[in-house]
Amino acid sequence: MKNKKIRIAVIAAFSVIIAVFAAAAIYLGDYYRADSAAIEAFSSGNAVVEQISESGVYTFGNGSEKYGFIFYPGGKVDPAAYAPLMRCLASKGIFCAVCSMPFRLAVLDVNAADEVIGNYPEVEHWFIGGHSLGGAIAARYVSEHSEKFEGIVLLAAYADKDISHSGLKVLSLYGDEDKVLNREKYADCLKNLPADAREYVIEGGCHAYFGMYGAQSGDGEPKISNEEQIVISAREITAFIKGTVQTEMME
Repeated sequence: MKNKKIRIAVIAAFSVIIAVFAAAAIYLGDYYRADSAAIEAFSSGNAVVEQISESGVYTFGNGSEKYGFIFYPGGKVDPAAYAPLMRCLASKGIFCAVCSMPFRLAVLDVNAADEVIGNYPEVEHWFIGGHSLGGAIAARYVSEHSEKFEGIVLLAAYADKDISHSGLKVLSLYGDEDKVLNREKYADCLKNLPADAREYVIEGGCHAYFGMYGAQSGDGEPKISNEEQIVISAREITAFIKGTVQTEMME
C-alpha cells in the first residue's frame, strides 16, 4: 500500500511537471511574427546594408557611422518586425542593431547590448532603446551602464529603474490609441526619468505600429497607417539622437 501511494505521488508530480513544460512551450511558441509582405513593400527611400550575425543581431548600416542605436524588441515579437524603423534610421546615418532575445523576451538577456558595443568600436555616440518590454529592459540595462550611452529611446515603454540622475537624455514615444501600455504604471515611472526627458505622443498611433507584425491583442484602433507611425517615429528618434550629440558638442 505504501509503495502504491509513492508511485501515485511520483506519477502526479511528473504529470504536473509535464503540464508546466507543455504550457511554457505553448506560451513561448506563440509570438508575433514579422509581416514579411508589409516589410518588403515598405521602403526607406535609401539602400541600407543589412546583415544578421551568428548570434542573431540584426544590423542596419556598415558599423562605421558616427551614431549607433541598439534596440531591444517588444516581448514575444519577432525582431525582424522592426526592420522598417531601423531602415529609416539607417538611411539617416544612424547604425542600428536589433538584438534577438532568448524566447523573444528581453528580460532573459538584459546585457545583450554588450556584444554590439564591443563589435563596433568605430561608432562614437551610442544610444539604446526598445519597444514595450524591450524598452523597460533597455532602461534596466542602462541604469547600470549609463557611461556607455548618451541617451535612451522608450517606445510605448517606461523605466522601472531610476535613471533620473544618469546624465542620459530620454525620448519617450507612444501612440494616443495605445491600449496595451499601462498608463498608470507609465505615469508612476515618470519619476525615474531625468527632469528634461522629452515625451512625444503620436496622434492616431497604437502599440503595435512601431514594428510590422500585425495587430496586437488588446491594442486600440489606430487612426494612422503602420507606415505613417514608423516614419513619424524615425523622424523623432533621428532628431533626438543627432540633436543630443550636437548639443553636447556645443557645450
